Amino acid sequence: MAETADPARALIKEEAKKLKGAARRKYIAKVTLDLLNGSPRRAEREFGWGRETVRKGLRELETRIRCVDNFSARGNKKTEEKNPELLYDIDIILNFDGRLNPGFRAYFPGGKIHPRSVRRVLVEEFEYRDQELPTETTIASMLCRLGYRLDGGRRCPRQRECK
Repeated sequence: MAETADPARALIKEEAKKLKGAARRKYIAKVTLDLLNGSPRRAEREFGWGRETVRKGLRELETRIRCVDNFSARGNKKTEEKNPELLYDIDIILNFDGRLNPGFRAYFPGGKIHPRSVRRVLVEEFEYRDQELPTETTIASMLCRLGYRLDGGRRCPRQRECK
């Protein structure tokens, strides 16, 4: 088929948009085989689908083996995963049991844990550079994930206080 009619093209593209993952690739592969003689390049030109996606769909259709999508590998990793030493140093500041380490009490007025204070201790006492450390918001999130409340400092079983 040299040129797909505009209404048919729009319908085919619309149906492909409704599908996700392997089902979408299978649909694209069938359309490519039936209408475009199995040419990924023509599918790209006619419908705007990525050639590699079409190729992958054709391979899946031919071999009947579905490729697994690795969505979990995408995105940004948690700061704790990227820099476990930072997590260890924060635990030292908070004395592992949720109470402030006596050596760092001067940084926390009233014994209240604040991400800005934790960051300052990390820079001044643990010799981190400012650029190496995450933002205060990220440190607050880390503290919440670790189970610390941002007011009294003790570990809490529930994390309702953290947002």
